[in-house]
Amino acid sequence: MRQRQVSQGARRAREFEAFVAGAAGRLLHAATLLTAELPEDNPRARRLLTHALAHTYACWDRLRGEDPYDRARQYLATRFARAAWHQYGGFGRSRPHPDSALAGLAPQERLILVLRLYEGVAEEQTAALLGLPVDRVRSICDRATTSLLHPARGRPSPVIGAKVAPS
Repeated sequence: MRQRQVSQGARRAREFEAFVAGAAGRLLHAATLLTAELPEDNPRARRLLTHALAHTYACWDRLRGEDPYDRARQYLATRFARAAWHQYGGFGRSRPHPDSALAGLAPQERLILVLRLYEGVAEEQTAALLGLPVDRVRSICDRATTSLLHPARGRPSPVIGAKVAPS
């Protein structure tokens, strides 16, 4: 009996390690976009990823055919949303890095953009995950996309990222 538990634990650890090796980079990038940090300086995104992976590992045996990436992404999104909802506490407390392309967006706008455009989650799934009507998700996504593509006058577009030398 003991031998079987040890072998199941080793199999679980190998499966999870393989999952992390394949998914951690993309999840970290999604977390970095959510927190609007720079890729080379993203402590809040790394903390968010660590929580999501720990939660996924804790649920590993109960996944039963469910995609672990979906579970980790869902936890990442809900944890970010909860932190942003609570007065920008936790992951949202410090301001986004001004050089981040998504720094000018509100946390909810960043969350919906990342889920919809970067992760490719359907509007219906995004709405269900966040507890919002589908029309609301669509309008927030449209507004956030518009503000990225057409920034307010006087501000350079963060999407372009080109630095203009002073004249």
